[in-house]
Amino acid sequence: MKTAIFPGTFDPFTIGHFDVVQRALQIFDKVIVAAIGDNRNKKTLFSSEARAAMIRQALQPCGDSVEVAIYDTMTVDFCRQRHSRFIIRGIRTLVDYNFENTMAQANQRLSPDIDTVFFPSRPEHAYICSSVVRDILLYHGDVSAFIPKGMKIADIS
Repeated sequence: MKTAIFPGTFDPFTIGHFDVVQRALQIFDKVIVAAIGDNRNKKTLFSSEARAAMIRQALQPCGDSVEVAIYDTMTVDFCRQRHSRFIIRGIRTLVDYNFENTMAQANQRLSPDIDTVFFPSRPEHAYICSSVVRDILLYHGDVSAFIPKGMKIADIS
């Protein structure tokens, strides 16, 4: 069984993330969406548990071929723990590509048996990112066009 890890902060999970998972499932038998835990330098709007719960809700239509996990290790170490040789990443812009390519090369150096597979965003999702969704949420705007259908945003008050 080919398993891929889709790591990220997912603060919050967007329709762009959902699209990457759906496309990855056409290649891999299982995708583990791995939300980075709370003990990071990044300040998140939602706790790791809230992010994981929202992701699980969003991915219910994908059934057993998707798993959601929280992790607090290097991504390559998490891959080894979960017996995965693949990391998947979505790419929206050239800036994303440059960053993700650098990370992929570092991961390759740390663990030559783990490869990164890039999924370019669909044009209709290219402008959607978690930071935009967070900003809309902070001003109590409607984010329904930016998140997967059926996913409820955790309370931020």
